[in-house]
Amino acid sequence: MTVSTTEPELVTRTDNDGFVTLTMNNPKRRNALSGAMMTALKDAFDKIAKETTVRCVILAAEGPVFCAGHDLKEMNGITECDQHASLFTQCSDLMMTIVSLPQPVIARVRGMATAAGCQLVASCDLAVAANSAKFATPGVNIGLFCSTPMVALSRNIARKHAMRMLLTGDPINAENAFAMGLVSDVVGDEELEEHTNALATGIAARSGMTVRLGKQAFYKQLEMPLSQAYSYASDVMTANMQKHDAREGIGAFIEKRHPSWRHE
Repeated sequence: MTVSTTEPELVTRTDNDGFVTLTMNNPKRRNALSGAMMTALKDAFDKIAKETTVRCVILAAEGPVFCAGHDLKEMNGITECDQHASLFTQCSDLMMTIVSLPQPVIARVRGMATAAGCQLVASCDLAVAANSAKFATPGVNIGLFCSTPMVALSRNIARKHAMRMLLTGDPINAENAFAMGLVSDVVGDEELEEHTNALATGIAARSGMTVRLGKQAFYKQLEMPLSQAYSYASDVMTANMQKHDAREGIGAFIEKRHPSWRHE
């Protein structure tokens, strides 16, 4: 008898009507962001970025832990400064890939999301958390401040909430994460998949062109002074108005019918 030694895929993909679910699939390692896991995630996102038929992405995880952050055993086995730098750069590249992805990304969170795992949630456009979910940036407890998770965290929640998480490492529950703005929805554990799928289905039903354009504009204007942001947003709306889907959507609203999107 031949025993298969093939390792399971670190990231699996499930295609639905208009949206895709990517699932981190290393529950034995608590879906830690090892170099291999980050490569698998980035490769999956890079492929999706080119697929116009995909209009939304759900990021999920197998097992009781969403993501335990960096793989500490892997990090501890590295001794060279440039190797550590490469690992953190790889993580930052992954987070920026999610933000710059044309399609919205929804984190579907069950269990713990810690350190870079919390950063992963904060980098997604939306996050649906089960009641059981918890979030933490506990690097301070092991002498390694969560500096890169801080970047995404501080762009999602108020400064003092972020600093409390970063300085204490204490976990927060889903309700507090919602109140702080780290997650967009909180649901019962048994409702998590159905609720997230419904949210993705709703987004996928909108004009893909409009959603892509809007996501890009949202993050770009955040970094601008107010007057520049308004000027840029006006230009975006002007360009948007010239697109078929904008004219179709407005016409459908006036005529009280469902729009027929081209998604381009």
